[in-house]
Amino acid sequence: MTASTSRPVILTVDDDPGVSRSIARDLRRRYGEEHRIVRAETGPQALEALRELKLRGEPVALLLADYRMPQMTGIEFLEQAMDLFPLARRVLLTAYADTDAAIQAINVVDLDHYLLKPWNPPEEKLYPVVDGMLDLWKSTPEPSTDETRVIGHRWSAPSFAARDFLARNAVPYRWYGVDDEESKRLLDAAGVDGSTLPVVITADGTVMVAPTDAELAAKVGLSTAPAEEFYDLVVVGGGPAGLGAAVYGASEGLRTVLVEQLATGGQAGQSSRIENYLGFPDGVSGAQLTDRARRQAVRFGAELLTARQVVGLETLGSARKLLFSDGSEISAHSVILATGVSYRTLQAPGVDDLCGRGVYYGSATTEGPSCAGQDVYIIGGANSAGQAAVYFSRHAKRVHMLVRGPSLEATMSSYLINQIDAIDTIDVHTCTEVVSCKGSDHLERLTLRNSTTGESREVDSEWMFVFIGAAPRTDWLPADLLRDQRGFVLTGPDLHGKPQGWSLEREPYHLETSMPGVFAAGDVRAESVKRVASAVGDGAMAVTLVHRYLEML
Repeated sequence: MTASTSRPVILTVDDDPGVSRSIARDLRRRYGEEHRIVRAETGPQALEALRELKLRGEPVALLLADYRMPQMTGIEFLEQAMDLFPLARRVLLTAYADTDAAIQAINVVDLDHYLLKPWNPPEEKLYPVVDGMLDLWKSTPEPSTDETRVIGHRWSAPSFAARDFLARNAVPYRWYGVDDEESKRLLDAAGVDGSTLPVVITADGTVMVAPTDAELAAKVGLSTAPAEEFYDLVVVGGGPAGLGAAVYGASEGLRTVLVEQLATGGQAGQSSRIENYLGFPDGVSGAQLTDRARRQAVRFGAELLTARQVVGLETLGSARKLLFSDGSEISAHSVILATGVSYRTLQAPGVDDLCGRGVYYGSATTEGPSCAGQDVYIIGGANSAGQAAVYFSRHAKRVHMLVRGPSLEATMSSYLINQIDAIDTIDVHTCTEVVSCKGSDHLERLTLRNSTTGESREVDSEWMFVFIGAAPRTDWLPADLLRDQRGFVLTGPDLHGKPQGWSLEREPYHLETSMPGVFAAGDVRAESVKRVASAVGDGAMAVTLVHRYLEML
């Protein structure tokens, strides 16, 4: 049961089994429909139950503890319980002889009420007290969540990577800085000290310390294991081209699986706003477009595997075998390569050391709110950089675009240039490049150089986002699958007839590579148009050619 559907908990602890059963019975009779009654017979047992509830994100409304218990008194229990659920109301069960101790406990543990035993009849002595406590709790309820919780440090690269992975895979999560009071409560409940970050707690209470993407994916409900060993079509890469291929492949009856290393959507999925995509006159965010495409592919029956790295491609008779980094494999009649491109790294001293700690590749929209009131530097002059500049201008005090060329006209769509010109808080610095980054535990300063005048200057900033061109993700492909000098996959006419080793009588189809039955779509293909619409079109066209290929088998 997740926190969003769970009933608030009323927890009772009393070492007398008869009294414990009696109060639990009376509470269930009156409050059982709207609350979950949890019973414990020792303080340590009750604290363990509270830790489990904390990790699962379940709300606790009321604690009722007997004063006299072995191992741990009711006051000691409530004092420790406050650290886990500070907003839960607290009632001490006490005999008449211990009334003075109960009154003193009001100051020690901020006790809300003490209740004399026995409480018969409950309609007169128990329920009015509990009603009042629940009303008080409802006025300031403990926030419950069915989201994954991430505890990390603002300038921790692994913490950023976990947040980015969850955000890009549309997994709801809640972020806690390691020094937050709630973080301390969660870490205490989890039994970890927070020295290794991030600590991820899933909705079911599973605790993971510095998990890998694959471990995280498996625990938050993302599919990581193929359901079958053999498919009609394997799509490698989950950007617009790959999602388009998965939608058309599955909708046309092919047993289709899409394999993605990090998150569906690719670079387009990170775009804060895509305004020139057909059918969305008001624009659409990359995350929204990705989510719709992902749901559409699944609805047609495509499998989507996340956090799976493909490291090899082999021919096995008429089949094509894909090898994963963990040593497992899947096979298919056909393959569509839609691995897209990755941002080129910025070659300047200090950049690599500060990556994930103020230096980011791509828009990293999860960091937008953290940039409030600060200067942000965007490196690059293409559409992705322009979209990021517009997005961060909503949060940052000022956005500085650093462009190596003399203007934006040669590399950016005019609609984006017009938007940027209209935003007073965006400054475009042409003929400017970053020559170094400095900082201790995070980015603090940039050194910039004007390529025309040769003048250098140093600026203070904690935020730099890099968009400086792209390199194809093709280094894992076999040597006989032909690529151009930059690593982009050659297909169809660009192969100039039958390539060496080609085993079929016909020449390669338009999007077919030098390996029969293996096609390329989207940005990874040589001479492709680097636009979302053309990538989706490539994916759809590749499926049509897959059908033609399969008919000849």
